[in-house]
Amino acid sequence: MSKYKKTGYQAAFENAYKGIRIVLKSEKNFRFHFIIALIVLACGVLFDFDAAEMAILVLTISIVLICEMVNSAIEFTLDAVYKNKYSQLVGMAKDIAAGAVMLSALSSIVIGIFLFGGKILS
Repeated sequence: MSKYKKTGYQAAFENAYKGIRIVLKSEKNFRFHFIIALIVLACGVLFDFDAAEMAILVLTISIVLICEMVNSAIEFTLDAVYKNKYSQLVGMAKDIAAGAVMLSALSSIVIGIFLFGGKILS
């Protein structure tokens, strides 16, 4: 362990909070997903979702945001390692990570249709 590295739970939370701030500041897509998440949560409250429905909504939103953060981490890491030089394998890895974000976002839309559709129709 480096003598310069902070250790303990407080440092872990500080680093995690810093990571969230970094992704909010640097990633336009994350900000978009984050704003949509806030709107969807507000709609869940407005539609008077019960605890189970809100839990599903929060879990679904979390999966999309987590995928977006992992995608960003993969992109930053690969760009650092390859110094922004083109590599077919790097491109493939980035595309796969972006595909995970897209799949989670599309799945969340389907789940949203089920949750909100039932409330709107009734």
